[in-house]
Amino acid sequence: MDYRQKKRLTFLTIGLLFLLSGIEYAVILPTIWMYLQTLEAAPYFLGLALSAFSLSGLLTGPLFGHWSDRTGTTKKIILFANLFEIVGNFMYFMGFSKWLLLSSRLVAGIGAGAGSSIFGFLTRSTSPEDRATVFAAVMACRQAGLLIGPAFNIFLRLCDFHLGPFVVNKFTSPGLFMCLLWTLLQLAVIFMYWDLPPLERGKANGNSISHNREEESEQVEEENDEEKPLMASQELGGSYGSVSHESSRPESLYKPAEFLREEVVVLLAAQFITLFNQTALETMVTPMTQRYFGYGELENSVMYCLCGIEVIAGFLFVRWLSKRVAERVVLAIGLIICNISGVWCLIFLANPIGGFPWQLTEFIIGVFLQVLGLPFVAVAQVSLFSKVTAEKTQGFSQGVRRSVGGLATILGPLWAGGLTENMYIMMGVMMALLAILTLMLAFSYDRLVAPTTEVHEEEPENCDQPADT
Repeated sequence: MDYRQKKRLTFLTIGLLFLLSGIEYAVILPTIWMYLQTLEAAPYFLGLALSAFSLSGLLTGPLFGHWSDRTGTTKKIILFANLFEIVGNFMYFMGFSKWLLLSSRLVAGIGAGAGSSIFGFLTRSTSPEDRATVFAAVMACRQAGLLIGPAFNIFLRLCDFHLGPFVVNKFTSPGLFMCLLWTLLQLAVIFMYWDLPPLERGKANGNSISHNREEESEQVEEENDEEKPLMASQELGGSYGSVSHESSRPESLYKPAEFLREEVVVLLAAQFITLFNQTALETMVTPMTQRYFGYGELENSVMYCLCGIEVIAGFLFVRWLSKRVAERVVLAIGLIICNISGVWCLIFLANPIGGFPWQLTEFIIGVFLQVLGLPFVAVAQVSLFSKVTAEKTQGFSQGVRRSVGGLATILGPLWAGGLTENMYIMMGVMMALLAILTLMLAFSYDRLVAPTTEVHEEEPENCDQPADT
């Protein structure tokens, strides 16, 4: 099997992994609230259950990222992490008590930590110019899972039988279903995923930008014969060879001060605030639809399916837009939409007015605006973050970024779960966070125009390349 076919199958497997992560979220979220009610759980347990998954990912993301940076491989990490997804979802299926359900989400969340290793792999295997497009495609796979998931839920809700000592019903069947899917993915990873040899990876990355950088680094080496430019050319050349050669001493590559630079802080803040607001609204949506519209699991599944269609369309549009405008522009557009959504929700959803048709219209517009802004912010901040941090340590850096997002997805549901009766406070704080982020972006906008220049300003031979991205 040649390199291109291996690479195609490897990227296909990555897409399947993100697809399953979306399906898992979509089949569990619509029913977990009623599942907890059958287990006599208090309302705050909904926030705990949703946050537990993110807590595990927050803690394990940097560890898996460091592992991939040190070894230069990801296949073993994915296989190991998926075991936790399989066990966690089977525990969710067992459903003997609310504490077992909570523990199941903790265990399954460990598997989500492997995402940092995958994003590090994608960063090192793509050029800066193509990175936003690749990230948009990967994220679209997850959103496709969010779209497909509710369709599965429509059939899973019909389950009503026993499997040995276990009851299979509309609440427990999502756990069993996901356990089977993650098991099948293990087989796909074993047979369709390759940790490509460093030389092959270097040869495969034969785009013109990579060649130009290699030629420039050779010229600098001949003219100056200095070690510093030589090391810089290895770092920016896009070759996996330099990563594998230095993997035996990764501790020298990590620079904690890197995460304190202004542009990095802004992007981490964007990651935190947008995910905090998104998960807070998602937590409040199910109780709200039950209270005002009498929705059950079927109606909620249809709602999430429609949201999935909107998000996929958004990611496809962002993929097209990112080739034509700078990523900071995409980020700014997303923040404008998020601010409009925040104002609308604060005015109309905190205390819905009017009869049923008007309340439903208010709700639909609020959800539509919230979902619309997500693809713009998500793709732009991930792509920019991969450029303002060192390429060699992308596994760890992406782990830090995902941990910040994980913290947001922990605090968001907890914040919303405890304030379902005080919507003005809940949404007021969310709007205030968006206003702060908007000001941060406004003041740091110029620093996001050519982020990689800041990271490698000591290497003049490569400064012109990132500016075009």
